[in-house]
Amino acid sequence: MVFAVKYRIAQIDPGWKADLFSVIGNIINEKNAKTLIVNGTRDHVHCLVGLKPVMAISELLKAVKARSSKYINDQKLTNEHFEWQDGYGVFSYHKSQVDDLFNYIQQQEIHHQKKPFLVEYRELLTSFGIDYDEQYIFREPV
Repeated sequence: MVFAVKYRIAQIDPGWKADLFSVIGNIINEKNAKTLIVNGTRDHVHCLVGLKPVMAISELLKAVKARSSKYINDQKLTNEHFEWQDGYGVFSYHKSQVDDLFNYIQQQEIHHQKKPFLVEYRELLTSFGIDYDEQYIFREPV
């Protein structure tokens, strides 16, 4: 699962991002999914999770985004009101790919120095054969 800060503003500070990712992982686990890794950059987050077949991804992400933004705002971690951007991306992978995906998510900061997030996101959509409307793609950073 991948989701971004509203307007892709680089608001996730390295000083508290580990705490935020821990909060997100705990929310996922509380919703009866299994957190494998949560990591990201200053403007977006990747979550590798194990889901039960009956779980609604939309409900899981609704809870993750609402509760984690509340955490950020309640803790006053940013100078401005924090919000996640509308929407998200969710991709499924075969169990044999989990180790590679885990390593990819673990290396987000390094990875996105080589390839910008939006370039990679569009490549993922294309490689998964997902038709998309450009108006629903994550917005460029402001």
